[in-house]
Amino acid sequence: MIIFMCKRRNQNSTKDLKQQLIKNRTCQNKDYQGKTFEKKNTTGGEFNSILKNSVIEKSDILCITNRKLCKDDFLKRIQIIAAAQPKAIVLREKDLSEEAYTILAEKVMHICEKYSVPCILHSFAKAAMALNVKAIHMPLPLLRKMTPQEKNHFEIIGASCHSLEEAKEAERLGCTYITAGHIFLTDCKKGLPGRGLTFLQNICENVSIPVYAIGGISNENINDVRQTGAAGACIMSGFMKCNNIAEII
Repeated sequence: MIIFMCKRRNQNSTKDLKQQLIKNRTCQNKDYQGKTFEKKNTTGGEFNSILKNSVIEKSDILCITNRKLCKDDFLKRIQIIAAAQPKAIVLREKDLSEEAYTILAEKVMHICEKYSVPCILHSFAKAAMALNVKAIHMPLPLLRKMTPQEKNHFEIIGASCHSLEEAKEAERLGCTYITAGHIFLTDCKKGLPGRGLTFLQNICENVSIPVYAIGGISNENINDVRQTGAAGACIMSGFMKCNNIAEII
């Protein structure tokens, strides 16, 4: 993850990330049934290795924003979340125009900088490039349309995946991490059953980039998620609605 402090620091952080991403590792994990499996040549190491200048090493939870779920002021909510120190804040406000998103992104990035929490922009690659941001999360259909020149701007590219085939495709397209879901029942996908922990573990075992679970993640199931080999998890509703953000982290 990247701290968006200024252009120079941003560039330094992404250089450090690039060096980390070329290192392979072998790690031992336990699946959610307690069986041991070996995951070899996992590119990227710890996702928080991106943070050269950050003291945040503890959380494996990504905050995904949705300002429409907030009952209070959105920027105040972002400040509360940043103070709780998640792994990163992903600014997912896809309904905005590019201009409105850019304005909001600058404000959110300023808050994230204050608390040394990385901010990853979402969907608006051109806005991220204009802001000299080096981290972007893309829906797979938009990732497929990105030009090589656009991809080359970014040191971190994430994508949302809903099958093993999509996960493998995202890796081929140059992603440095992915989200996989939805794993459990969630209000965001009403009426659709979760894909489950076996689905998540299968993806973790078959790609060499960090995988973050998404969909219905809570304190009750986060440990099961971790035991699949996932690098961590994404939470939206909890961060946007919860009165005690620290409990989520």
